[in-house]
Amino acid sequence: MRTGSPTKPHPHDDAPDTAGDFARLARLPEGPERKMLRDELVEAWLPMAERIAVRFRGRGEALEDLYQVAALGLVKAVDHYNPARGNAFEAYAVPTITGEIKRHFRDHMWTLHVPRRVQDLRNRVRYAVRELAQTTEGRAPTVPEIAEYARLTESEVRTGMEALECFSTLSLEAEMPGTDGYALGDAVGGPDPAFDTVVDRVAVRPCLEALPERERVILYLRFFRGMTQSTIAEQLGISQMHVSRLLSSCFAQLREELLTETG
Repeated sequence: MRTGSPTKPHPHDDAPDTAGDFARLARLPEGPERKMLRDELVEAWLPMAERIAVRFRGRGEALEDLYQVAALGLVKAVDHYNPARGNAFEAYAVPTITGEIKRHFRDHMWTLHVPRRVQDLRNRVRYAVRELAQTTEGRAPTVPEIAEYARLTESEVRTGMEALECFSTLSLEAEMPGTDGYALGDAVGGPDPAFDTVVDRVAVRPCLEALPERERVILYLRFFRGMTQSTIAEQLGISQMHVSRLLSSCFAQLREELLTETG
């Protein structure tokens, strides 16, 4: 694959330099040449997509399935990325791929985490119950009958029957058994707000790197060191009003670039 001119370093050590390829892709009309270049770009960035997928393993979905979902998100990112906006492909692709994986969990996963082995038992028990119901004259089949039909142990049948209830959850307001008004929600921890900033930080990074050095220093001192505008002004030898104007200018520029990127 051809490579473009040097770009700013990526967080991924093996991130390919594809700026030139994306610029050429944007100019090519629909046809075999464009499709070949598009497929090459997808293949080049696939390791990054797979690393994003790995972050979601252990949540009840097979890693191979997550790889496929991440690849789908990568294809969407390649198809919709606009290099003319000046941002690195990675800053656009990471939120796109992450969003695709999150949608997959929302639309296809169980409301409770259930191991794949238990999911298989659930499916076999459900099928057996449905088939046996045609021959048991209206009564529910017994555990031994299900075990014999599905070629499972009675313990496996009970596990599968318990899993049949895992597609619905109790209300968080439901009182827990053996307690005096203690609700299920009282035992559930809250979400870590830091997770919501991960994608935002990746998206804003190229915009921050494009700012002049003085503006980057001011943002660092203000939001990472917690310094006041007056203290920053004293350290940099400028007025507090000048610091305020520079901060307002930075915010406006970052907001415009991010809205353009996500628009």
